[in-house]
Amino acid sequence: MKVVLLTVFQCFLLAGGQVSFKLAVEKITKFQFTPAYFADILTNWWLLASGIMLISATVLWAYILKYFPFSVAYPITAFAYVFGMLAAILIFNESVPFTRWIGVGLIVLGAFFIAK
Repeated sequence: MKVVLLTVFQCFLLAGGQVSFKLAVEKITKFQFTPAYFADILTNWWLLASGIMLISATVLWAYILKYFPFSVAYPITAFAYVFGMLAAILIFNESVPFTRWIGVGLIVLGAFFIAK
């Protein structure tokens, strides 16, 4: 059970990092080789949040790989798809068709059977 909770949390960090990265790049203006442009990038808090979450997800994933069976942990990473779809709806106001939810459901169901 510990591996499941840790891996789901790792997926949450991974998806959160990707969502933050999307928010960061949306704020970046057209590239200009100027100090102001680089200052904008360095003060982009979404970019910083993305980096922190992605690094945290990687460190947690290293811990999971070291102490738990890969054949159990890896299929659980399919939950990242669920978190991504929820972010698409809740944060980016995207409409997600039912067929896409069926696909995500099949991926998660398949991961469940692989992990069993």
